[in-house]
Amino acid sequence: MRVVVIGEAMLELSRSGAGCQLAYGGDTLNTAVHMARAGHDVAYLTALGSDPLSADLKERWAGEGLDTSLVLDHPTRSTGLYAISTDATGERSFSYWRDTSAAREMFALPGSAEALELATQADLIAFSLITLAILPPEGRKTMFALAGAVRLRGGQVAFDGNYRQRLWNDTAEACKVRDEAIALATIGLPTLEDETALSGEDRASAVASHWQGLGCAETVVKLGAEGCRLPDGSVIAPEVVLAPVDTSGAGDAFNAGYLAARLDGADHSKAACAGHKLAGWTIMRSGAIPAQEP
Repeated sequence: MRVVVIGEAMLELSRSGAGCQLAYGGDTLNTAVHMARAGHDVAYLTALGSDPLSADLKERWAGEGLDTSLVLDHPTRSTGLYAISTDATGERSFSYWRDTSAAREMFALPGSAEALELATQADLIAFSLITLAILPPEGRKTMFALAGAVRLRGGQVAFDGNYRQRLWNDTAEACKVRDEAIALATIGLPTLEDETALSGEDRASAVASHWQGLGCAETVVKLGAEGCRLPDGSVIAPEVVLAPVDTSGAGDAFNAGYLAARLDGADHSKAACAGHKLAGWTIMRSGAIPAQEP
């Protein structure tokens, strides 16, 4: 099964002793790397700068098993940067420097038409509301056209409603774009906290009804430490309650575990358990994509 994940990758700064450590992350990238580690055929579609740091990123992703043939090079822009801060409970907060991120112009670069054509042939594509937030209006149209083409071919379209308020002019704009994406998705992965911030709705059942009503039948609502709500309305909780070290990338890891298991033929319940397991592993380590262990 061929998977193409679309979005923005960024350099990641996190504390390491008295100094800082440079790594990489980004919501869709985190999902893509975890799925590649699980042995799936995953390509990442994005744009990076043409600087040595960007070249190093591609090399490191390839070392994770990620197909980088759809990573485009921007001649003048650079890769975005974010810094992670965590509190005593492991809850994270972010500071961003991404206004001139190369990924914002990924669909306007030479080679983008060829990359999109290859992405259209995927069995599954995955993108997020952050993917749409960083794109200009024409880029969003291109993303929607790709999702529509994959779905028309019988492929799967996974959409995560990952909401970052500072990336939008207002919530009305974010809700409109989110709903357009939901209508094209076959697998929905909203987080209740994000949906509450967008609409004020704090019930998982109402969130699921909204997404399913727009055509996304397989909607799994992520509930943080409480687990997730499956399409049939049942709630699956993690096997173990953990005291997290760093919650960065937890939802992205859940997405990866869930999607990878579904591609392997698991039902919703078993896929959710796989998602919880990977998310649990991630939050007990620092960084959005913790290093693999022997």
